[in-house]
Amino acid sequence: MTLKAIGKNSIAVTGIVIIGIYLLTIALSFFWLPFDPVKMDVDHLLEPPSLATGHLFGTDEFGRDILSRIMKGGFVSLVISLSATAMGATIGIAMGTWAGFLGGRWDHWLMRLADVLFSFPSLLLAIFVMAVLGEKTWNVIIAIGIVYIPQFARISRGAILGVKTNDFVRAARSNGASSSFILFRHLLPNIIVPIIVQISLSLSVAILLESSLSFLGLGVQPPAPSWGNMLSSARKVMVIAPWTAVYPGLAIVFLVLGFNLLGDGLRDLLDPRLRNLR
Repeated sequence: MTLKAIGKNSIAVTGIVIIGIYLLTIALSFFWLPFDPVKMDVDHLLEPPSLATGHLFGTDEFGRDILSRIMKGGFVSLVISLSATAMGATIGIAMGTWAGFLGGRWDHWLMRLADVLFSFPSLLLAIFVMAVLGEKTWNVIIAIGIVYIPQFARISRGAILGVKTNDFVRAARSNGASSSFILFRHLLPNIIVPIIVQISLSLSVAILLESSLSFLGLGVQPPAPSWGNMLSSARKVMVIAPWTAVYPGLAIVFLVLGFNLLGDGLRDLLDPRLRNLR
């Protein structure tokens, strides 16, 4: 896959542009913010969006600038999503690869563990983990990461099972190659495509899960800004001040859309069967 091939895929390019805009905005928030995102201003409570006052997205019920809080909250949401996805992918890939490569009892018990985790709805499992661990940012990462473990375990196991019976693996065994050499030299490089696609798609769901937990009061705690807790606080005033809910909601929608488009584009580019259909 080359940059030229990516440039020809409009879906992937659109996703990259959306994600790039978010990354630039988050990077900008380290050097400049329109206002202090946590400072209350009683003189500008529920002020509508206005160029004159500088509050481009308006203010919330405490007079805090919504644009500043969205910019700062974007960093929190992205870090949690990336960390949780990395955790779930690392453990899940190791579990699925080990199960698919060894087979037998290892395969049976590791996949039964994955089935147990899979039996819970994603949000319910995350809420259960948060209830056990407590309301801290690191616990949000752990909760979402646990949700992703069975997904990556199943994908990596299925890919390993499809590759390990190929002729080049048998040839490596007949030449006396060790199991670790076969695993890292022949198997893992050939299952990277579905894993990359799953990672990009998982990031979008991780953002939704983090926002949902914060919305329910189990994620990032006020006054620290998070898109989820911004929506939660906006429930009380959204009828008279709809901008308090619209802009954080749009921030979530477009970032999730960006990761979904990127995942779809990567799947089209990396899967030869889909390339042949175009």
